[in-house]
Amino acid sequence: MNIKYGKLTTKKGGANRRVGVVSLGCAKNLINTEQMMYLLGEAGFDITSDMEGVDIALVNTCGFIDSAVSEAIETIIGLGEMKESGLIGKIVVSGCLPERYKNEIMIELPEVDAVAGTGSFDEIVCVIDELSGTDEKVTRFGDINSPVSETGRYISTSPAWAYLKIAEGCDNCCAYCVIPSIRGRFRSRPVENIVAEARSLVGRGIRELIVIAQDVTMYGKDIYGKRKLTDLLTELNAIEELKWIRLHYLYPDDIDDNFIDLIAEYDKIIKYLDIPIQHINDAILARMNRRSSGESIRALFRRLRERIPGVVIRTSIIAGLPGEGEEEFEELCQFLTEAKLERAGIFPYSAQEGSAAALMDRPDSGIAVERAGLLADLQSRIMDNYDKSRIGSEVTVLIEGSNGSGSFFGRSFAESPDVDGYIIVKGSGILVNEFTEVRITAASEGVLTGEKI
Repeated sequence: MNIKYGKLTTKKGGANRRVGVVSLGCAKNLINTEQMMYLLGEAGFDITSDMEGVDIALVNTCGFIDSAVSEAIETIIGLGEMKESGLIGKIVVSGCLPERYKNEIMIELPEVDAVAGTGSFDEIVCVIDELSGTDEKVTRFGDINSPVSETGRYISTSPAWAYLKIAEGCDNCCAYCVIPSIRGRFRSRPVENIVAEARSLVGRGIRELIVIAQDVTMYGKDIYGKRKLTDLLTELNAIEELKWIRLHYLYPDDIDDNFIDLIAEYDKIIKYLDIPIQHINDAILARMNRRSSGESIRALFRRLRERIPGVVIRTSIIAGLPGEGEEEFEELCQFLTEAKLERAGIFPYSAQEGSAAALMDRPDSGIAVERAGLLADLQSRIMDNYDKSRIGSEVTVLIEGSNGSGSFFGRSFAESPDVDGYIIVKGSGILVNEFTEVRITAASEGVLTGEKI
Protein backbone atom coordinates (compact mmCIF):
# COMPACT_ATOMS: atom_id res chain seq x y z
CA MET A 1 0.00 0.00 0.00
CA ASN A 2 1.25 3.48 -0.87
CA ILE A 3 1.68 5.71 2.17
CA LYS A 4 2.09 9.48 2.33
CA TYR A 5 2.24 11.76 5.33
CA GLY A 6 0.80 15.10 6.36
CA LYS A 7 -1.86 16.76 8.46
CA LEU A 8 -5.28 17.66 7.11
CA THR A 9 -3.91 21.18 6.83
CA THR A 10 -1.46 21.40 3.93
CA LYS A 11 -0.05 24.42 2.19
CA LYS A 12 -2.26 26.26 -0.23
CA GLY A 13 -1.55 25.33 -3.82
CA GLY A 14 -1.14 27.50 -6.85
CA ALA A 15 -3.21 26.90 -9.95
CA ASN A 16 -4.44 23.47 -8.90
CA ARG A 17 -8.00 23.00 -7.72
CA ARG A 18 -8.23 23.09 -3.93
CA VAL A 19 -10.24 20.64 -1.84
CA GLY A 20 -11.03 21.45 1.78
CA VAL A 21 -11.39 18.31 3.89
CA VAL A 22 -13.35 17.75 7.11
CA SER A 23 -13.28 14.29 8.71
CA LEU A 24 -15.92 13.43 11.31
CA GLY A 25 -16.58 10.31 13.33
CA CYS A 26 -14.49 7.30 14.24
CA ALA A 27 -10.97 6.15 13.41
CA LYS A 28 -12.31 3.75 10.77
CA ASN A 29 -13.91 6.70 9.03
CA LEU A 30 -10.67 8.68 9.29
CA ILE A 31 -8.88 5.98 7.32
CA ASN A 32 -11.41 6.43 4.52
CA THR A 33 -10.72 10.17 4.66
CA GLU A 34 -6.99 9.47 4.42
CA GLN A 35 -7.60 7.24 1.39
CA MET A 36 -9.63 9.95 -0.32
CA MET A 37 -6.88 12.48 0.45
CA TYR A 38 -4.36 10.16 -1.16
CA LEU A 39 -6.46 9.75 -4.31
CA LEU A 40 -7.08 13.49 -4.56
CA GLY A 41 -3.39 14.24 -4.09
CA GLU A 42 -2.44 11.74 -6.77
CA ALA A 43 -4.97 13.39 -9.10
CA GLY A 44 -3.29 16.77 -8.64
CA PHE A 45 -5.64 18.46 -6.18
CA ASP A 46 -4.31 20.64 -3.35
CA ILE A 47 -5.70 19.51 0.00
CA THR A 48 -6.35 21.74 3.00
CA SER A 49 -8.48 22.03 6.13
CA ASP A 50 -8.77 25.80 5.62
CA MET A 51 -12.14 25.96 3.90
CA GLU A 52 -12.12 29.59 2.80
CA GLY A 53 -11.52 29.84 -0.93
CA VAL A 54 -11.65 26.12 -1.74
CA ASP A 55 -13.18 24.90 -4.97
CA ILE A 56 -14.62 21.81 -3.28
CA ALA A 57 -15.54 21.28 0.38
CA LEU A 58 -15.45 17.55 1.19
CA VAL A 59 -17.07 16.37 4.43
CA ASN A 60 -16.61 12.72 5.38
CA THR A 61 -19.42 12.10 7.85
CA CYS A 62 -20.50 9.79 10.64
CA GLY A 63 -24.16 8.82 10.89
CA PHE A 64 -24.15 6.21 13.66
CA ILE A 65 -25.90 8.01 16.53
CA ASP A 66 -27.97 11.16 16.92
CA SER A 67 -25.10 13.32 18.15
CA ALA A 68 -22.95 12.31 15.17
CA VAL A 69 -25.79 13.01 12.74
CA SER A 70 -26.33 16.43 14.34
CA GLU A 71 -22.63 17.27 14.12
CA ALA A 72 -22.56 16.30 10.44
CA ILE A 73 -25.66 18.33 9.60
CA GLU A 74 -24.40 21.38 11.48
CA THR A 75 -21.09 21.15 9.62
CA ILE A 76 -22.85 20.93 6.26
CA ILE A 77 -25.16 23.86 7.07
CA GLY A 78 -22.17 25.95 8.08
CA LEU A 79 -20.46 25.17 4.78
CA GLY A 80 -23.71 25.98 2.99
CA GLU A 81 -23.61 29.46 4.48
CA MET A 82 -20.03 29.88 3.27
CA LYS A 83 -21.10 28.69 -0.17
CA GLU A 84 -23.98 31.19 -0.21
CA SER A 85 -21.51 33.96 0.64
CA GLY A 86 -19.20 32.91 -2.19
CA LEU A 87 -16.41 31.80 0.16
CA ILE A 88 -16.32 28.22 -1.14
CA GLY A 89 -17.34 26.35 -4.26
CA LYS A 90 -19.31 23.13 -4.23
CA ILE A 91 -20.01 20.77 -1.34
CA VAL A 92 -19.41 17.00 -1.42
CA VAL A 93 -20.65 14.81 1.44
CA SER A 94 -19.31 11.28 1.83
CA GLY A 95 -19.52 8.44 4.32
CA CYS A 96 -22.14 7.20 6.73
CA LEU A 97 -24.64 10.10 6.66
CA PRO A 98 -25.45 9.86 2.92
CA GLU A 99 -25.33 6.06 3.06
CA ARG A 100 -27.89 6.02 5.86
CA TYR A 101 -30.13 8.75 4.45
CA LYS A 102 -29.52 8.37 0.73
CA ASN A 103 -33.14 9.15 -0.14
CA GLU A 104 -33.39 12.24 2.04
CA ILE A 105 -30.04 14.00 2.12
CA MET A 106 -30.31 15.94 -1.14
CA ILE A 107 -33.85 17.04 -0.27
CA GLU A 108 -33.17 18.00 3.35
CA LEU A 109 -29.77 19.57 2.60
CA PRO A 110 -30.11 21.28 -0.79
CA GLU A 111 -26.75 23.01 -0.38
CA VAL A 112 -25.07 19.64 -1.00
CA ASP A 113 -23.90 19.21 -4.59
CA ALA A 114 -22.68 15.60 -4.50
CA VAL A 115 -22.76 12.57 -2.23
CA ALA A 116 -20.69 9.40 -2.04
CA GLY A 117 -21.72 6.50 0.18
CA THR A 118 -19.49 4.19 2.21
CA GLY A 119 -19.03 1.92 -0.80
CA SER A 120 -17.73 4.74 -3.00
CA PHE A 121 -14.71 6.28 -1.26
CA ASP A 122 -12.48 5.14 -4.10
CA GLU A 123 -14.64 7.06 -6.58
CA ILE A 124 -14.07 10.46 -5.01
CA VAL A 125 -11.95 11.82 -7.88
CA CYS A 126 -14.59 10.77 -10.42
CA VAL A 127 -17.30 12.40 -8.30
CA ILE A 128 -15.45 15.71 -8.15
CA ASP A 129 -14.48 15.61 -11.81
CA GLU A 130 -18.09 14.96 -12.80
CA LEU A 131 -19.31 17.68 -10.46
CA SER A 132 -16.92 20.21 -11.98
CA GLY A 133 -18.47 19.78 -15.39
CA THR A 134 -22.15 20.02 -14.51
CA ASP A 135 -24.69 21.96 -12.51
CA GLU A 136 -26.57 18.73 -11.75
CA LYS A 137 -26.33 16.83 -8.48
CA VAL A 138 -23.93 13.87 -8.45
CA THR A 139 -24.50 10.66 -6.45
CA ARG A 140 -22.42 7.53 -5.95
CA PHE A 141 -23.58 4.58 -3.87
CA GLY A 142 -21.31 1.60 -4.45
CA ASP A 143 -21.58 -1.90 -3.00
CA ILE A 144 -21.13 -1.67 0.78
CA ASN A 145 -20.26 -5.37 0.85
CA SER A 146 -17.38 -5.16 -1.62
CA PRO A 147 -13.86 -6.15 -0.48
CA VAL A 148 -12.11 -3.69 1.81
CA SER A 149 -10.33 -0.98 -0.18
CA GLU A 150 -6.57 -1.34 -0.49
CA THR A 151 -6.12 2.24 -1.70
CA GLY A 152 -3.09 4.12 -0.41
CA ARG A 153 -3.37 6.55 2.50
CA TYR A 154 -2.27 10.05 3.40
CA ILE A 155 -1.49 9.59 7.10
CA SER A 156 -2.91 12.53 9.05
CA THR A 157 -2.55 11.37 12.66
CA SER A 158 1.13 11.50 13.62
CA PRO A 159 4.61 10.65 12.35
CA ALA A 160 4.82 8.20 15.27
CA TRP A 161 1.47 6.37 15.32
CA ALA A 162 -1.27 5.36 12.92
CA TYR A 163 -4.45 3.33 12.71
CA LEU A 164 -4.33 -0.05 10.98
CA LYS A 165 -7.72 -1.23 9.76
CA ILE A 166 -7.94 -5.01 9.47
CA ALA A 167 -11.61 -5.39 8.53
CA GLU A 168 -14.71 -3.45 7.59
CA GLY A 169 -18.40 -3.86 8.45
CA CYS A 170 -20.05 -5.99 11.12
CA ASP A 171 -22.08 -9.19 11.43
CA ASN A 172 -23.06 -8.90 15.09
CA CYS A 173 -26.40 -7.11 14.47
CA CYS A 174 -26.75 -5.60 17.94
CA ALA A 175 -30.32 -4.38 18.43
CA TYR A 176 -29.38 -0.73 19.05
CA CYS A 177 -26.98 -0.45 16.10
CA VAL A 178 -27.34 0.35 12.39
CA ILE A 179 -23.72 -0.15 11.36
CA PRO A 180 -24.34 -3.34 9.30
CA SER A 181 -26.80 -1.43 7.12
CA ILE A 182 -24.34 1.46 6.70
CA ARG A 183 -20.99 -0.33 6.50
CA GLY A 184 -22.05 -3.76 5.26
CA ARG A 185 -21.23 -7.26 6.41
CA PHE A 186 -17.94 -8.10 8.10
CA ARG A 187 -15.08 -8.30 5.57
CA SER A 188 -11.49 -9.04 6.53
CA ARG A 189 -8.44 -7.83 4.67
CA PRO A 190 -5.94 -10.57 3.71
CA VAL A 191 -3.14 -11.08 6.24
CA GLU A 192 -0.44 -10.34 3.69
CA ASN A 193 -1.99 -6.97 2.79
CA ILE A 194 -2.23 -5.91 6.43
CA VAL A 195 1.33 -6.96 7.22
CA ALA A 196 2.64 -5.22 4.10
CA GLU A 197 0.91 -1.99 5.11
CA ALA A 198 2.22 -2.33 8.67
CA ARG A 199 5.77 -2.82 7.41
CA SER A 200 5.43 0.22 5.16
CA LEU A 201 4.18 2.35 8.04
CA VAL A 202 6.93 1.19 10.39
CA GLY A 203 9.51 1.71 7.66
CA ARG A 204 8.46 5.36 7.54
CA GLY A 205 8.77 5.94 11.26
CA ILE A 206 5.49 4.71 12.79
CA ARG A 207 6.14 3.06 16.17
CA GLU A 208 2.58 2.48 17.42
CA LEU A 209 -0.09 0.74 15.35
CA ILE A 210 -3.66 0.86 16.59
CA VAL A 211 -5.39 -2.20 15.16
CA ILE A 212 -9.04 -1.40 14.48
CA ALA A 213 -12.21 -2.99 13.14
CA GLN A 214 -15.78 -3.05 14.32
CA ASP A 215 -14.89 -6.41 15.92
CA VAL A 216 -11.21 -7.38 15.68
CA THR A 217 -11.85 -10.75 17.36
CA MET A 218 -13.84 -11.81 14.28
CA TYR A 219 -10.87 -11.20 12.01
CA GLY A 220 -10.33 -13.81 9.32
CA LYS A 221 -13.45 -15.88 9.83
CA ASP A 222 -15.05 -14.70 6.59
CA ILE A 223 -12.10 -15.30 4.25
CA TYR A 224 -10.21 -18.08 6.03
CA GLY A 225 -13.07 -20.00 7.61
CA LYS A 226 -11.67 -19.44 11.11
CA ARG A 227 -10.53 -16.58 13.27
CA LYS A 228 -6.95 -15.54 12.50
CA LEU A 229 -6.31 -12.62 14.85
CA THR A 230 -3.63 -14.49 16.81
CA ASP A 231 -1.81 -15.40 13.59
CA LEU A 232 -1.99 -11.78 12.40
CA LEU A 233 -0.72 -10.43 15.71
CA THR A 234 2.17 -12.92 15.64
CA GLU A 235 3.26 -11.50 12.28
CA LEU A 236 2.86 -7.91 13.43
CA ASN A 237 4.81 -8.67 16.60
CA ALA A 238 7.72 -9.85 14.43
CA ILE A 239 8.16 -6.39 12.81
CA GLU A 240 11.43 -5.34 14.38
CA GLU A 241 11.07 -1.56 14.66
CA LEU A 242 7.44 -1.64 15.81
CA LYS A 243 7.17 -0.87 19.53
CA TRP A 244 3.44 -0.85 20.41
CA ILE A 245 0.42 -2.73 19.09
CA ARG A 246 -2.89 -1.50 20.52
CA LEU A 247 -6.21 -3.32 20.00
CA HIS A 248 -9.65 -1.74 19.38
CA TYR A 249 -12.36 -3.36 19.65
CA LEU A 250 -12.68 -6.87 21.07
CA TYR A 251 -16.01 -8.66 21.39
CA PRO A 252 -15.99 -10.22 24.90
CA ASP A 253 -17.35 -13.64 23.92
CA ASP A 254 -14.53 -14.30 21.48
CA ILE A 255 -11.59 -13.70 23.84
CA ASP A 256 -10.32 -17.19 24.71
CA ASP A 257 -7.42 -18.41 26.83
CA ASN A 258 -5.07 -18.76 23.85
CA PHE A 259 -5.65 -15.14 22.97
CA ILE A 260 -5.09 -14.02 26.56
CA ASP A 261 -1.84 -16.01 26.69
CA LEU A 262 -0.65 -14.34 23.48
CA ILE A 263 -1.33 -10.86 24.84
CA ALA A 264 0.48 -11.74 28.06
CA GLU A 265 3.47 -13.16 26.16
CA TYR A 266 4.03 -10.54 23.46
CA ASP A 267 5.60 -7.38 24.87
CA LYS A 268 4.66 -5.31 21.81
CA ILE A 269 0.95 -5.91 22.37
CA ILE A 270 0.37 -3.30 25.01
CA LYS A 271 -1.75 -4.32 27.96
CA TYR A 272 -4.68 -2.09 27.05
CA LEU A 273 -7.80 -3.84 25.79
CA ASP A 274 -10.90 -2.09 24.48
CA ILE A 275 -13.77 -4.52 25.15
CA PRO A 276 -17.23 -2.96 24.67
CA ILE A 277 -19.74 -4.81 26.87
CA GLN A 278 -22.67 -2.29 26.69
CA HIS A 279 -24.35 -3.67 29.83
CA ILE A 280 -24.07 -6.34 32.53
CA ASN A 281 -27.68 -7.38 33.17
CA ASP A 282 -28.63 -10.62 31.39
CA ALA A 283 -32.08 -9.44 30.31
CA ILE A 284 -30.76 -6.17 28.88
CA LEU A 285 -27.91 -7.97 27.11
CA ALA A 286 -30.46 -10.29 25.53
CA ARG A 287 -32.61 -7.34 24.41
CA MET A 288 -29.47 -5.83 22.92
CA ASN A 289 -28.91 -9.07 20.96
CA ARG A 290 -25.51 -9.48 22.57
CA ARG A 291 -24.10 -12.99 22.91
CA SER A 292 -22.54 -12.33 26.31
CA SER A 293 -24.07 -12.90 29.73
CA GLY A 294 -23.29 -10.93 32.84
CA GLU A 295 -21.42 -13.85 34.36
CA SER A 296 -19.34 -14.51 31.23
CA ILE A 297 -18.26 -10.85 31.22
CA ARG A 298 -17.34 -10.96 34.91
CA ALA A 299 -15.43 -14.20 34.41
CA LEU A 300 -13.54 -12.77 31.43
CA PHE A 301 -12.44 -9.69 33.36
CA ARG A 302 -11.31 -11.88 36.27
CA ARG A 303 -9.19 -14.00 33.90
CA LEU A 304 -7.68 -10.93 32.29
CA ARG A 305 -6.74 -9.45 35.67
CA GLU A 306 -5.22 -12.74 36.84
CA ARG A 307 -3.19 -13.53 33.74
CA ILE A 308 -2.17 -10.07 32.49
CA PRO A 309 -0.86 -8.11 35.48
CA GLY A 310 -1.51 -4.39 35.19
CA VAL A 311 -3.90 -4.71 32.25
CA VAL A 312 -5.99 -1.62 31.47
CA ILE A 313 -9.53 -2.44 30.38
CA ARG A 314 -11.65 0.01 28.45
CA THR A 315 -15.33 -0.57 27.74
CA SER A 316 -18.48 1.10 26.43
CA ILE A 317 -21.79 1.26 28.29
CA ILE A 318 -25.28 2.17 27.06
CA ALA A 319 -27.71 3.42 29.70
CA GLY A 320 -31.49 3.52 29.35
CA LEU A 321 -32.27 0.83 26.77
CA PRO A 322 -36.02 0.00 26.74
CA GLY A 323 -36.63 -2.49 29.54
CA GLU A 324 -33.89 -1.15 31.81
CA GLY A 325 -35.59 -0.54 35.15
CA GLU A 326 -34.14 0.55 38.46
CA GLU A 327 -33.03 -3.00 39.33
CA GLU A 328 -31.13 -3.47 36.04
CA PHE A 329 -29.55 -0.04 36.36
CA GLU A 330 -28.49 -0.71 39.93
CA GLU A 331 -26.82 -3.94 38.83
CA LEU A 332 -24.85 -1.97 36.26
CA CYS A 333 -23.76 0.58 38.87
CA GLN A 334 -22.72 -2.18 41.23
CA PHE A 335 -20.73 -3.89 38.49
CA LEU A 336 -18.75 -0.75 37.68
CA THR A 337 -18.08 -0.20 41.37
CA GLU A 338 -16.72 -3.73 41.77
CA ALA A 339 -14.93 -4.15 38.42
CA LYS A 340 -13.06 -0.83 38.70
CA LEU A 341 -12.48 -0.60 34.96
CA GLU A 342 -9.75 1.90 34.19
CA ARG A 343 -11.52 3.38 31.16
CA ALA A 344 -15.15 3.58 30.06
CA GLY A 345 -17.28 5.52 27.61
CA ILE A 346 -20.84 6.06 28.84
CA PHE A 347 -23.67 6.77 26.38
CA PRO A 348 -27.39 7.39 26.85
CA TYR A 349 -29.55 5.15 24.67
CA SER A 350 -31.20 6.83 21.71
CA ALA A 351 -33.46 4.97 19.31
CA GLN A 352 -31.83 4.69 15.89
CA GLU A 353 -34.17 4.50 12.91
CA GLY A 354 -33.76 1.13 11.25
CA SER A 355 -32.47 -0.67 14.35
CA ALA A 356 -34.33 -3.49 16.07
CA ALA A 357 -34.36 -1.57 19.35
CA ALA A 358 -36.23 1.29 17.68
CA LEU A 359 -39.26 -1.02 17.51
CA MET A 360 -39.26 -1.49 21.28
CA ASP A 361 -41.30 0.70 23.60
CA ARG A 362 -39.77 4.16 23.63
CA PRO A 363 -38.16 4.98 26.98
CA ASP A 364 -38.04 8.41 28.54
CA SER A 365 -34.96 9.96 26.92
CA GLY A 366 -34.51 12.12 30.00
CA ILE A 367 -34.07 8.99 32.13
CA ALA A 368 -31.43 7.63 29.76
CA VAL A 369 -29.49 10.90 29.90
CA GLU A 370 -29.82 11.06 33.69
CA ARG A 371 -28.60 7.51 34.15
CA ALA A 372 -25.70 8.04 31.77
CA GLY A 373 -24.71 11.07 33.83
CA LEU A 374 -24.83 9.08 37.07
CA LEU A 375 -22.70 6.33 35.53
CA ALA A 376 -20.23 8.90 34.18
CA ASP A 377 -19.86 10.41 37.66
CA LEU A 378 -19.31 6.97 39.16
CA GLN A 379 -16.76 6.04 36.51
CA SER A 380 -14.98 9.36 36.91
CA ARG A 381 -14.32 8.58 40.58
CA ILE A 382 -13.03 5.13 39.65
CA MET A 383 -10.69 6.62 37.06
CA ASP A 384 -9.46 9.27 39.50
CA ASN A 385 -8.53 6.53 41.97
CA TYR A 386 -6.71 4.65 39.22
CA ASP A 387 -4.79 7.79 38.28
CA LYS A 388 -3.75 8.35 41.90
CA SER A 389 -2.57 4.75 42.15
CA ARG A 390 -0.08 5.47 39.34
CA ILE A 391 1.76 8.22 41.24
CA GLY A 392 5.35 7.10 41.71
CA SER A 393 5.24 4.56 38.90
CA GLU A 394 7.59 4.65 35.93
CA VAL A 395 6.16 4.37 32.42
CA THR A 396 7.24 4.66 28.81
CA VAL A 397 5.58 7.67 27.18
CA LEU A 398 5.26 8.47 23.48
CA ILE A 399 5.74 12.25 23.35
CA GLU A 400 3.24 13.84 20.96
CA GLY A 401 3.85 17.56 21.32
CA SER A 402 5.14 20.48 23.35
CA ASN A 403 3.24 22.88 25.59
CA GLY A 404 6.24 25.22 25.72
CA SER A 405 8.55 26.13 28.64
CA GLY A 406 9.93 22.61 28.92
CA SER A 407 6.51 20.99 29.18
CA PHE A 408 5.39 18.24 26.82
CA PHE A 409 2.38 15.94 26.45
CA GLY A 410 2.25 12.28 25.53
CA ARG A 411 0.67 8.90 26.11
CA SER A 412 1.69 5.74 27.93
CA PHE A 413 0.28 2.27 27.24
CA ALA A 414 -2.76 3.26 29.33
CA GLU A 415 -3.89 6.12 27.09
CA SER A 416 -5.34 5.65 23.62
CA PRO A 417 -5.46 8.62 21.22
CA ASP A 418 -8.49 10.91 21.25
CA VAL A 419 -10.30 9.06 24.06
CA ASP A 420 -8.04 8.95 27.12
CA GLY A 421 -6.16 12.23 27.35
CA TYR A 422 -2.45 12.88 27.85
CA ILE A 423 0.30 12.83 30.45
CA ILE A 424 2.03 16.18 30.96
CA VAL A 425 5.80 15.57 31.00
CA LYS A 426 8.48 17.96 32.20
CA GLY A 427 12.22 17.75 31.67
CA SER A 428 15.04 18.56 29.30
CA GLY A 429 16.20 16.72 26.21
CA ILE A 430 12.70 15.44 25.41
CA LEU A 431 11.99 14.82 21.73
CA VAL A 432 8.56 14.95 20.10
CA ASN A 433 7.45 11.70 18.39
CA GLU A 434 9.95 9.72 20.44
CA PHE A 435 9.59 7.53 23.52
CA THR A 436 10.89 8.63 26.90
CA GLU A 437 10.85 7.13 30.37
CA VAL A 438 8.69 9.07 32.81
CA ARG A 439 7.99 8.96 36.53
CA ILE A 440 4.40 9.93 37.39
CA THR A 441 4.46 12.64 40.05
CA ALA A 442 0.88 13.92 40.33
CA ALA A 443 -2.72 13.28 39.33
CA SER A 444 -5.45 15.89 39.40
CA GLU A 445 -8.90 15.94 37.76
CA GLY A 446 -8.02 13.34 35.17
CA VAL A 447 -4.64 14.84 34.24
CA LEU A 448 -1.40 13.03 35.07
CA THR A 449 1.89 14.87 35.42
CA GLY A 450 5.33 13.31 35.25
CA GLU A 451 9.00 14.05 34.92
CA LYS A 452 11.55 12.56 32.58
CA ILE A 453 13.75 10.02 34.32
